[in-house]
Amino acid sequence: MVSARPAETASPVFRARGLTKTYRMGEVEVAALRGVDLDLFRGEFVVLLGPSGSGKSTLLNILGGLDAPSGGEVWYEGHHLTGATSRELTQFRREHVGFVFQFYNLIPSLTARENVAIVTELADDPMTPEEALARVDLADRMDHFPAQLSGGQQQRVAIARAIAKRPAVLLCDEPTGALDSATGVRVLEALERVNAELGTTTVVITHNVDIARMADRVLVLGDGRIVREERPAKRVPARELSW
Repeated sequence: MVSARPAETASPVFRARGLTKTYRMGEVEVAALRGVDLDLFRGEFVVLLGPSGSGKSTLLNILGGLDAPSGGEVWYEGHHLTGATSRELTQFRREHVGFVFQFYNLIPSLTARENVAIVTELADDPMTPEEALARVDLADRMDHFPAQLSGGQQQRVAIARAIAKRPAVLLCDEPTGALDSATGVRVLEALERVNAELGTTTVVITHNVDIARMADRVLVLGDGRIVREERPAKRVPARELSW
């Protein structure tokens, strides 16, 4: 299932202006972002492309409240995130943002159901762990431990954990990076379903150009800047991708 393209006449979910980020490594300063302007809209599926070091992960971490910019401003639903306190950013992440990373970060001693329950116990209006796992086609693996699951299944548990709190935004950093093509497609199908059924604004970092075919918009980063925006004429279903 592929959702219809979201309208961009509404106010953006995220609005970033002039974002810069500089890291100091000893005597050397490294500019990760160099003045990024960005709007993200409700229900969009956006892919961030670019080589290593282009600023993709830094941008994602700033949007998700995991890092602060060196300069520029970020708003979420009109709320000014720049300069927010650590406590305020923690609340923002807990209430509004789900994260999926390349490595699954599951707790080995807990079952799939229990790994998801960790999040649902903290959320205001969560899905049940059973519902979240069913949404990623793992209803029959709920009581398995991570060591009893394949890499793709573990990543889908991680997605279930991220969506169980019904986040408005899902930020994914190389979610298929450690997976083969067939397994990666299953993971992308889970993200596609969440985007379509829950209307979750979804941002996916990838090096894989083929994955860009399933996006509403593709933002290409280079040297800390958005160098190009592309809009595929038609969103391709994840099941039709291969690499």
